[in-house]
Amino acid sequence: MLSRPKPGESEADLLHFQNQFLAARASPAVKIVKKADKRKGEEGSRDAERLPLQDSKDVVMLDDFPDVPPALTPAPPKKSKIRSACVHFEDEDPEERLESHDQHITAVFSKIIERDTSAVAVTIPVPTGDPFPRTFHRSEIKSEVEVGSGRKSIFAQKIAARRAAEKAATAPPAAEHVQIGSATVGALGPEGSAGEAPLPSLRDDKTVDFLTSRQPCVITGEGLGSEKSEQEVQAIHKENLEKLQSMSQEEILQEQERLLAQLDSSLVAFLKSRRDGNEGQKKELKKKQDRPEESLETVPVSQHGVGASPSMQGSDMEESVIKEENMKVEITDSLPVKPKKEWIHMDNVEFEKLEWMKDLSPPRQKKTRKGMQARFSLKGELIPADADLPTHLGLHHHGEEAERAGYSLQELFHLSRSQVIQQRTLALQVLGRIVQKSRAGEFASSLKGSVLRLLLDAGFLFLLRFSLDDAVDNVMAASVAALRALLVSLDDEKYLDWTFSWYQGMAAFPFVPNNEEEEEDEEDDLTETEKSQNKKLKDENKPDPDVARYDVVKGLLKTQIQHRLRYILEVVRPVPTVVVDILHVLTHIARHSSEACSQLLDCPRLIETIVREFLPTQWDPRVAEPGCLLTSIHGVPCASAMKFVRVLASGGRNATARMLNKFEMKSRLSRFIAEDPLDLLLPREEAIRLSTEAFRLWAVAAGYGQACDLYRDLYPVLVRILQSLPELLGTCHEKSPMLELSVQRATVVVTLLTHVTQTAGCTAELQAQQSSNGSEDNEQIPPPPVTWNQVSNLRPFLETSLKRILQEISQTETWQALQPLTTTYMIYLGVYYSACSQQPSVNPIDCLEELEHLTFEVLLPLLSQPAVHSMWDLLSEGKAGGPEAADFSDILHLGTSAKLAQPGSAAACFSKPTRGVLLRESYQNLRFIRSCYLSHFVHLQPTLVRSRASYQGQNYLIQSMLLPEVKGPILPSDWPFFPLISLYNKVTNAETWGAVLNSLPLDLVNTVTWNLQWVLLLETWRAKTLQSIPTAAKLARLMCVFLTGGDLFLEAPIHCYAAALLSLYCQPKALDSLNLDAPLPGLASFHDLYTSLLEQFEGVSFGDPLFGAFVLLPLQKRFSIHLRLSVFGEHTSILRSLGVPLQQFPVPLERYTSPPEDNLNLLQLYFRTLVTGALRQTWCPVLYVVAVAHVNSFIFSQDSTTQEGDAARKSMLRKTWLLVDETLKKHLLYYKMLNAESPLGFDLYEQLPPMRLKYLQMVTQKENKEYASVLVS
Repeated sequence: MLSRPKPGESEADLLHFQNQFLAARASPAVKIVKKADKRKGEEGSRDAERLPLQDSKDVVMLDDFPDVPPALTPAPPKKSKIRSACVHFEDEDPEERLESHDQHITAVFSKIIERDTSAVAVTIPVPTGDPFPRTFHRSEIKSEVEVGSGRKSIFAQKIAARRAAEKAATAPPAAEHVQIGSATVGALGPEGSAGEAPLPSLRDDKTVDFLTSRQPCVITGEGLGSEKSEQEVQAIHKENLEKLQSMSQEEILQEQERLLAQLDSSLVAFLKSRRDGNEGQKKELKKKQDRPEESLETVPVSQHGVGASPSMQGSDMEESVIKEENMKVEITDSLPVKPKKEWIHMDNVEFEKLEWMKDLSPPRQKKTRKGMQARFSLKGELIPADADLPTHLGLHHHGEEAERAGYSLQELFHLSRSQVIQQRTLALQVLGRIVQKSRAGEFASSLKGSVLRLLLDAGFLFLLRFSLDDAVDNVMAASVAALRALLVSLDDEKYLDWTFSWYQGMAAFPFVPNNEEEEEDEEDDLTETEKSQNKKLKDENKPDPDVARYDVVKGLLKTQIQHRLRYILEVVRPVPTVVVDILHVLTHIARHSSEACSQLLDCPRLIETIVREFLPTQWDPRVAEPGCLLTSIHGVPCASAMKFVRVLASGGRNATARMLNKFEMKSRLSRFIAEDPLDLLLPREEAIRLSTEAFRLWAVAAGYGQACDLYRDLYPVLVRILQSLPELLGTCHEKSPMLELSVQRATVVVTLLTHVTQTAGCTAELQAQQSSNGSEDNEQIPPPPVTWNQVSNLRPFLETSLKRILQEISQTETWQALQPLTTTYMIYLGVYYSACSQQPSVNPIDCLEELEHLTFEVLLPLLSQPAVHSMWDLLSEGKAGGPEAADFSDILHLGTSAKLAQPGSAAACFSKPTRGVLLRESYQNLRFIRSCYLSHFVHLQPTLVRSRASYQGQNYLIQSMLLPEVKGPILPSDWPFFPLISLYNKVTNAETWGAVLNSLPLDLVNTVTWNLQWVLLLETWRAKTLQSIPTAAKLARLMCVFLTGGDLFLEAPIHCYAAALLSLYCQPKALDSLNLDAPLPGLASFHDLYTSLLEQFEGVSFGDPLFGAFVLLPLQKRFSIHLRLSVFGEHTSILRSLGVPLQQFPVPLERYTSPPEDNLNLLQLYFRTLVTGALRQTWCPVLYVVAVAHVNSFIFSQDSTTQEGDAARKSMLRKTWLLVDETLKKHLLYYKMLNAESPLGFDLYEQLPPMRLKYLQMVTQKENKEYASVLVS
């Protein structure tokens, strides 16, 4: 016999059992057949005999069991979706089992006979005043008959009530029961019993009172805590009954009134609830009395209601009931609608579910340091936490903090995912307003953190992106508006439009964030192109949220937002507001980078749709009618569309060429420029904006040297516009809203002419290059289709207009209105004469005469205007003066309390030039200085080429109006010292490899000289330029002059300029700001640099005073003591050659001697160098004064110190007294104070003060006594 698998068998065991079964060839206990389909009738029974298909369902069949139940002829065949499987056993007859339990439908409804209703009376409904028939309540059944155990239907309850009424009518009268005290409880009963009807008679048979029962209603005796508590309760109960029996009805009513006045309302409600429970017990008792065979004692105690509860439930139940009743009463009183017992399914009121109907509690500010959740109104305004706003404003539809008005960001996010269109739209609108106000800074002082950062981290950007894909127009419009609020700043766009006509105003920085992820170290050696390609590949592999976390626009472009916006503009065709918002968003994306401009240009049908729909050459003239409300701006010119094209053209010269040629923007420019804005069939303001943007687009194209052929075609139009510019003077006094737009249009026209003039100025140069390289195969830049003769005729128009403006410039209103136009005139004239001087066809003498005429008639009157005087404050030369002013300042000691000395030179004597002479020489060498710095900035060659092309007017070399991405400063903050640092690094690296620089080439001396000249010019005339560099960093850079090896610092020009700079850095303000202990940019450790300086001084200083001044400068008392320890401990040999005269030292000695030194080790080093002769007044006068002053202060100090310090002080004083060198002994003992006029640098006491003399005698006498005792011993 084959065994069955057991629990725990593995798959291998199961396969083994299968092989055994197949080898035994045993017949299976069951077989698999295809169950017949009942819906196919007899065909199904025949199909059941067929073999089952592999894809059919498997059923288990037993022998001798029919597959199909008997067909029911009257009923249609049952259509089941799921075929059930049945298990049949061999020892059971299925037919008998089915027939015994199941019957055919005909056996149940074989004969249906309707009831005869011909004799039944028809009752007409009684007319009432109610709109609907009175509702039957279950409470009526409960009041008539007891439900009893189990649930009964309403029909059963009605029949039971009828039978109880019939039985009560035929039953004999029951014996009277003693009814005492019912009036007491009845008086406290519910409304409608004692409150409305008169009190029933104390002997009324209809009144049944359970106070005669064995258990009282209120008193339980549980609190007595004794075995006889029940007896005590019965005694009290009996006493109460006797007292109530002895009282009359009037006395009971009086007592009732007194109790109602004294008792608490909650207690009265509790007693009323007890009375309600007793009513059911009264009916039960009456039924028991009608049945004499049953005794009252057999009634279960649980049926006596609340008043007859057993004593074990006691006071706990009473307290809980009282609390529950109090809560119910409180909740019921606060509800606007009181629940009634007559309401269906309201017999058990769930009060916790009715709390939402209560009035909201007034909001209050939580007195906690923890911030509260921000809530916003539907306008996006922040609602104060204690603001009490009415509920009809719709700001309270939230569950959390229900009493506070407004919605949190989390609730708005949740609402934006609602299935209700209006809710999604409202949420997106509110979020967009919140973003707009947050960007305006309205929440900066009220909220902690950034709302924008919180929204972006929560996925707000992708919420808007998903909402753009919504098929509902309202949701789509709301998401576009929110996206515009997130990306676009209208104020930024306004200021960028104003600065367009400034000098180099078209060049703008891209909107690329500067907080991108840092590049890896291994990419430092790659070129800019390779870095850009690697960065692009990394961005493509990153998920969209990761890219959008640091660059919103780049993240949106990864989601193909430009394709969706194109679909909305082309297919959906939304209302004008949505169209304008989309154009603003596209403009912002175009400002992001040149790559973004390329993606917009490559988007299929995007530019075609915008040009075709919003820059048409023909449109419906009815749009210009006053009061015309546009429902769609498709087919109508739009200034925002022209601005988008203009910003897109700023992305690169190739993009501009594509739009001018492929998208036929030249014809659009001619259409909107040739016609005056007043003649365009558009609203006046929109027409001026459209014309202004058209001129800006042309100016951008002319900035690349393109679209200049339009200049010939539109020359009459330009002349007409220039002739009308003086008419703006007449409208300046009128505060017209169109004045600002007209001035902007005029400035843009002049800016266009400026760039056309620049392009024409390059024509001769390009023609010469083409003729000289005509035979070569290299690519040539074709000259522009405009020549200098074609643009030179416009200068008289502009000069005439400028002169007329200068006549009215004295009026403040006129100057403020026309200042942008005046500035643009000056820029044009500067560009014109700069290009004119390079034209071979122009006579230089005629050009000079024109310049002279312009200076006397235009420039000088302009500079004499009061409105221009405030601009002189921006020029430092106006304050500092020229070279002569520098000499005059040095002679009169202006800006300092004493004359600043300059150290001399150890080289051959040469005359020291004044600072004015050095400034004049530096100014004359500016062109050499420029070439010096350019040679050191060779690694920035691409940036230099771009800058040169932009500022020299070589428009044909400009590739894009977008400036490079801001990745920090192009140059380090200490770039004026860059040649000096480069030289130091070169020499240091050479010495590291073992090379020695014995001789310095001439260009090296010139390089250092030009570097020092440029720094001197900046420190004198552009001091603010170097304010960001700490004074300590400047001195550290100047020390590189002495660390380059050899005697470079002894070269006369280098020595003079280094001394002049040292005198500037030793001024009191500079010395006060000097901090050598703080970390310096570009310097790992100043102590290491100073150690290298000491070693260099020991080797090649030759005792140079200037070099020595740089060594002495960091030894001031307020700087690190380690610097002084390095000199007096490790490099004492320099003390012999550190001979800077006191008269040439530029730093006051008080900075070295005050406060007194307290470091014992350094004091001992001071004393040792003095005593041993390593430090002498003739060798190192500055440090000799410092050491004498500190030692004298220490040995005569009266300050309390440690035992070790006191012993060292006395020992040092004794040794000083025993010195053989009388001069040093006198200096140490008789030092009085510093004196810069003295040859020694300090004054001496003629006699010691009495206190010092007494102290000296005390110490020396003790020494003598000890010495004498030693001799005696």
